Amino acid sequence: MTKIIGLTGGIGSGKTTIANHFRSLGVPVYIADDEARIIMQSEEVISSIKESFGGTIFEDGILNRARLAEIVFGDPVKLKLLNEIVHPAVKKHFKQWLLDHEKFPLVVYEAAILFESGNYKDFDWIITVSAPLESRIQRVIERDGVTREQVLERIKAQWSDEQRVSKSDFVIENIDPEIAKRKTEEILKILKIKQKES
Repeated sequence: MTKIIGLTGGIGSGKTTIANHFRSLGVPVYIADDEARIIMQSEEVISSIKESFGGTIFEDGILNRARLAEIVFGDPVKLKLLNEIVHPAVKKHFKQWLLDHEKFPLVVYEAAILFESGNYKDFDWIITVSAPLESRIQRVIERDGVTREQVLERIKAQWSDEQRVSKSDFVIENIDPEIAKRKTEEILKILKIKQKES
């Protein structure tokens, strides 16, 4: 039976880089944020978002994700509301994806808010990717073209590294990319053995 590795980490920790390394090692990877972006274009989800957040976050019928992010990252209640719309749809999509990959012994599910969403309970092992705060802030500013304040707001909306690490089976410190890759390979070897034993 396929075992699921939950891969998480705060914004800017470099978890997608680690996810891509798993992929290069032959492990199928489900990137929840990427899939959520696609799912958020579905009629059902769009109509729920419109109902909850109003039509002003749409331009020519297209969801303005930056505007929506501005609204939800400054308001925990609205962030929870958005997650309640998107998460069930992603969960349903992942179930189907899992069926399509059932011949693989291990798969990776990568998500920023694995713990906050409660999804971590569905997985066999959890890996947290951590990185120094300043590195994370710089990565996100460069990647998303946002301000330092906006990055800190997003970080504040997520669990801390300490909280994530306390509930994880493994931790990858993503400071030096080569060391992080080697750590990923070590963990994968351990999990392949565990999967065979189960």
